[in-house]
Amino acid sequence: MIELAGVSLKYPDGTLALKGIDLEIGSGELIFITGPSGSGKTSLLKLLMGMEYPTSGALRVLGQPIVKGQESRIRRLRKRIGPVFQEFRLIQGRTVLENVMMGMRFLGLPNRQIKQSAQSALVRLGLEHKTKSRVGNLSWGEAQRVAIARAVARRPRLILADEPTGNLDHDNALIILDLLTSFRDTNTTVIITTHATHLIEHQQDAAFIRMNDGNVTVERRRKAHEECLV
Repeated sequence: MIELAGVSLKYPDGTLALKGIDLEIGSGELIFITGPSGSGKTSLLKLLMGMEYPTSGALRVLGQPIVKGQESRIRRLRKRIGPVFQEFRLIQGRTVLENVMMGMRFLGLPNRQIKQSAQSALVRLGLEHKTKSRVGNLSWGEAQRVAIARAVARRPRLILADEPTGNLDHDNALIILDLLTSFRDTNTTVIITTHATHLIEHQQDAAFIRMNDGNVTVERRRKAHEECLV
């Protein structure tokens, strides 16, 4: 699914964001990435999206090498990835359904299929009653769920969520986490960055990637009766 071998990322200003990371993530895994601001969490997601390229080392995502000169292949790769950004990137003045459908236009599917997939995603996210609502009239939590619906409507192999619980109260944050983690039942890999470590303490059968100054430490938790593997 995802393989990093000695991956480093150095920005043009000289900032070394990631330092020789070795990491393997399998299909259907649930991954939480934690760490302080500036530790490299968002930089790692950008690499997995093909928005940045490794300065050194080798990276493969869904079997596709992430290297310069492969832009057309990386654009095809992104069709199998569902990103959930911190700032939502919803289109104001459009309805909830329109926003979810517009996130699928580049897939080249018939309009009827796009609409059906969008509606199914909104039902799963509990937003079927908001289909015709303008996104500007939604609460913060509802807008976050629209952003998730837009990401999952394309039935991605990989979901990348960057701080999806930011600006949410405790109850709504738990709802969002539960919704995101539920997509593992389709054998989709779900990767979530978060500062809210108190919300994920109870999670089992998941991997925790702790980042600090561009380095990673990985802990994999199995079922409650199994031993933690570090």
